[in-house]
Amino acid sequence: MPKTLKMSADTAPKSKMGQRRTAARMESSAIQQLRRKEIAEAAVRVFNRLGFQKATISAVAAELNIDRASVYYYISSKEELFDEIVRTVVERNLETVHRIELSDLPPRRKLRDVITTLMSSYAENYPLFYIYIRENLSQVSDRRSDWSRYMRELNRKTSESLIAIIEQGYADKSFRNVGSAKVVAYGALGIVGWTHRWFRPETSEVNAEEIGKIYAEMILNGLENPY
Repeated sequence: MPKTLKMSADTAPKSKMGQRRTAARMESSAIQQLRRKEIAEAAVRVFNRLGFQKATISAVAAELNIDRASVYYYISSKEELFDEIVRTVVERNLETVHRIELSDLPPRRKLRDVITTLMSSYAENYPLFYIYIRENLSQVSDRRSDWSRYMRELNRKTSESLIAIIEQGYADKSFRNVGSAKVVAYGALGIVGWTHRWFRPETSEVNAEEIGKIYAEMILNGLENPY
C-alpha cells in the first residue's frame, strides 16, 4: 500500500478529504481497479465473518491494516461496496445461463451445464454469493432500493432461462412432464442455493463442479424419459 494509505483517519484534517478524493481520482485506472479489488476482497471476508448488518468500513480497513479514510478514497459506503461486487457476479452468471439456454445443446446438457456453472460460481466467489443469498432483497434501505429491484430482475431472468430449458425438454419429449416447469426450475435453484448451509471450498471433500454434476444427475434422473 502507498504511504498515503497509512495516514490515520482520526488525525487527518477533514478539509483534506476532498484533496484526497481528488488525488485518488487522478490515479491510473489500473491502480484504482487494483486497490478496489484489494478492498473488495477484504470486505468479502468481513461480510462473511460479521454478517452484512454488523460489518463496517472500519472493520474492512482493519482487515487491510489501513485507516478508514483510505477505504473511503475508493468507496462511499459498505452498501456500495457489497452491491457492486455482487452485481458483477450475478450479471456474469446470468450471461452464462442465458448463453446456455440459447445454445444448440440438448436440454439435458443445458440443465447440467447451468447447475454446474452456478455451483462452480458459488465456489469461485465464495463466500460472497452465499452472503447475497442470505440477504432479504425486499427489506433494504431506500438508497439501495434501485439496486434491490435490479438484482431481483437479474434473479428473475436467471430463473426464466432455467424454466425455458425445462420447457424445451418437455417439448422435445426428452424430459417427462412431471409438472410445472417453474416449480422444477425453482427446485433446482433451491438445491444449489441450499449449499450455503454446509459447503466450504477449503474443507469440502468434493469440489463444487462435482457437486453440481451430482445435483444435475439427481434432477435429470427424475426428469428424463426412459427410452
